[in-house]
Amino acid sequence: MSKDFAAWLIRIICGVRLLPAESLPAGPVIFFANHSSHLDFVTIWAALPGAMRARTRPVAGRDYWEKSAMRRRIAGGFFNAVLIERQHVTVANNPLAPMVAALEAGDSLIVFPEGTRSADGAVHPFKSGLYHVARAHPGVTLVPVYLQNLSRILPKGESLPVPLLGSLSIGPPIQLGAEETKAAFLDRARAAIQALAQ
Repeated sequence: MSKDFAAWLIRIICGVRLLPAESLPAGPVIFFANHSSHLDFVTIWAALPGAMRARTRPVAGRDYWEKSAMRRRIAGGFFNAVLIERQHVTVANNPLAPMVAALEAGDSLIVFPEGTRSADGAVHPFKSGLYHVARAHPGVTLVPVYLQNLSRILPKGESLPVPLLGSLSIGPPIQLGAEETKAAFLDRARAAIQALAQ
């Protein structure tokens, strides 16, 4: 299956539109979003214009996506995901390194700063990874994304989507301030997503 056809099919299934290229900043950028479904990263990926989609990589947990050959093919072979260690982090497998390397290579990233899927639909406090990658790559543009209804289209534990309409909204880009503290930045980034939910 071609990636363009897959993106079209995902947009049809999830009911989201293709984002116009002029509405997005030039890459590399970090798309950061709320997280409630396995459809989240594929929906953001599918909504991007083709040229940007080709250079955008979802960041995902190695512990989940390397559990089977099929998952490895989907994550690595099809989506070119940046797989990171979440459970046994050491200096040697620091999750920050592959994300920064991808940005330095000119690729954009899709990240979910909550760290895990939200069970109640609320945007939970962000873990510190978004701050650290923004600090390690000064000046990188971060684009807030709010996803709605995807947890109903593909509920946790299910493998077949339900035919419902989802939505994807993007907000004004932000950047890490030169003197901004971790707590202030994470609160501001979370608020940017919450504002899109209003």
